[in-house]
Amino acid sequence: MAKKLYVGNLPYSVDDEALHQHFAQFGAVDSAKVIMDRETGRSKGFGFVEMADDSAADQAIERANGVELNGRPINVSEARPQAPREGGPRRGGFGGDRNGGGPRRGGFGGDRGPRGPR
Repeated sequence: MAKKLYVGNLPYSVDDEALHQHFAQFGAVDSAKVIMDRETGRSKGFGFVEMADDSAADQAIERANGVELNGRPINVSEARPQAPREGGPRRGGFGGDRNGGGPRRGGFGGDRGPRGPR
């Protein structure tokens, strides 16, 4: 069974391949991903490594935690499941416009103002 590891305090110079190579010394690595900022395209300083063998993953946690990688001591632990995001539907959901304006903007049956005589 595969085990996913969280790797924190990564130097910004580390990419997916460097992360993969660093953890390959402990066993077979299924995937290695450095998390990037969408706006800047720069590393956020953490990533995830998925290892095929649980015992290799445990060994990686034990031996890699606190070890320097490109001059920074990295933090390695078992990844926790992602928490569900809070909040309602995203902007542009049912009703309203794409800017989250609410159900009274655009579409059929909206408030059209005062009506004239019938």
